[in-house]
Amino acid sequence: MGRNMIETVMGAVVLAVAAFFLVFAYTHANIRKIEGYEVVATFTSVGGLDTGADVKINGIKVGTVMSQALDPNTYDAVVRLSIAHGIQLPADTVASVSSEGLLGGKFVKLAPGKSKAMIAAGGNLGPTKNFKSIEEMVGNLIFLATADNQPAAAKAPSEK
Repeated sequence: MGRNMIETVMGAVVLAVAAFFLVFAYTHANIRKIEGYEVVATFTSVGGLDTGADVKINGIKVGTVMSQALDPNTYDAVVRLSIAHGIQLPADTVASVSSEGLLGGKFVKLAPGKSKAMIAAGGNLGPTKNFKSIEEMVGNLIFLATADNQPAAAKAPSEK
């Protein structure tokens, strides 16, 4: 009987510690959805951005990606963002999709401008920068490296 009681107590302790770690991880991982006002950004490419992804200014989470849709007329990606109520974005804020490293997820990076006018709830972010994947950047680098090393005979006649 004594051995069963010890096993039961140890099992309860293990479950309590596991529950503590789960609560600790959830509260410190900053994965909660930020409630706030909504703004819209339009991109030609979002490169795998997920709904629920972070919206950051200088590395600080200030919002959440609420939804994504395809504009049927322009075929651009329309991304709806929820920005925390305490954050006011200048009208010339630039949005871009960035990656958290080679294996990390995507997030929306905001670069606030200097305008005195602020974006109202439901407003549109001005200019956006399109996402460039690692594959595209490596392809451009290879193209630039090989284009400079072409022999003179391969160049156009006017360049000889």
